Amino acid sequence: MGLSFASLNSGSNGNCYYVGNDHDAVLIDAGISCRETEKRLTRLNLNMAKVRAIFISHEHSDHIKGLLVLSKKYQLPVYISSETLRHSGLNLQSDLVQIMHTDLPVVLGSLTIKPFLKVHDAIHPHSFIVSADEQCVGIFTDLGICCDELIAHFKRCDAAFLEANYDEEMLDKGRYPYFLKNRIRGGKGHLSNREALELFCKHRSDNLSHLILSHLSRDNNHPELVQKLFDMHTTNTEIIVASRYQETAVYQVGRKTAASFHSLQSPLEQQFSLF
Repeated sequence: MGLSFASLNSGSNGNCYYVGNDHDAVLIDAGISCRETEKRLTRLNLNMAKVRAIFISHEHSDHIKGLLVLSKKYQLPVYISSETLRHSGLNLQSDLVQIMHTDLPVVLGSLTIKPFLKVHDAIHPHSFIVSADEQCVGIFTDLGICCDELIAHFKRCDAAFLEANYDEEMLDKGRYPYFLKNRIRGGKGHLSNREALELFCKHRSDNLSHLILSHLSRDNNHPELVQKLFDMHTTNTEIIVASRYQETAVYQVGRKTAASFHSLQSPLEQQFSLF
């Protein structure tokens, strides 16, 4: 019974990731609407009834804006740190709130979810490891740096979502104001393609079957650019670039897939994207 995983959306317009097996599943973040979450799970033949809880990484709107409706409609527990909850502005149903503690694993059915601290410009941000049957999937996005704890967890992953937010040259020459460029690359913002690639090349496990590159900037990166960059440095790991417009396919730990990409749509977004 392997772990299955998919990105439902990944980017500054909304983030939501699915990890589960035949019996249980969790969502990491709820940054797209309840309706879109439902549509995308249905297209992937994933059953909402298996979802046991939603885990929240931090309080930025692209990670929580669909949470209130989704949690209430399906009566899903929300695992969130007390600091993040306090700064989120969300009026969550009190009996659904589960205070999450750093480094304390949560067992939900057959799944174990471990939150650990990351470096990001949020109040109390966390990354996650989801494991079952000695297999684990990491969810590592919104990273200012690759800290020692991240490296240690990445080394044991069978699959991972890893941020590759920006190309350094594109950011440097792009339209963002100087203060925002510095916020992104200043050690508490986001990982560049180069930094993500360095983590992958130096610290990946021999068992890393899939790497889903996530949270790409709309303005300072390009899916084909980062796909080509990582493809040059891999033989045994399937590289997938998550879309900011639609879901990926469903992947399974240890199982390679052929022709696994959705064709990217290109709708215009309605608001300016910071990252």
